[in-house]
Amino acid sequence: MDIQIPDPLKPIVTFFHPVMMAATLLLALYALYLGIQSRRSRSAQGATKKAMMEAKYGTRHFQVGSIFLALMVLGSVGGMAVTYINNHKLFVGPHLIAGLGLASLAAISAALAPLMQQGKEWARITHITINVALVGIFTWQTVTGFDIVQRILDQMAKGS
Repeated sequence: MDIQIPDPLKPIVTFFHPVMMAATLLLALYALYLGIQSRRSRSAQGATKKAMMEAKYGTRHFQVGSIFLALMVLGSVGGMAVTYINNHKLFVGPHLIAGLGLASLAAISAALAPLMQQGKEWARITHITINVALVGIFTWQTVTGFDIVQRILDQMAKGS
């Protein structure tokens, strides 16, 4: 099957994945902040605890994390789809492998939510550990993505 992206849409479709994933990384950092605040609110005392509970960091962390999971999966699948449509193959390398791993880590992390709601501390620690690794790998993968974007821009400049 040979799917062609119309020429006027090629730049939009080609660069949608990198832009979306950069925004997803920023969302991950915001989710991290909310998670830290949620954890702090559980151990706070008195008026500080009351103020932190009113900010609903835990609920906001869960909501932002849900959006992050959806964007991570859609971004991974979308990036592979556009690469395949444009090149008729996938380039198996660190960027692809890390992307698949990140989508998997995000799903595993989200799957721990019911256990954390039951008060399982091991699930919370595992969730935190996975997400710290996820943010680190995602940050590294962003660098490899910028390299790919630069190669695409170079090819586009040579083609015009």
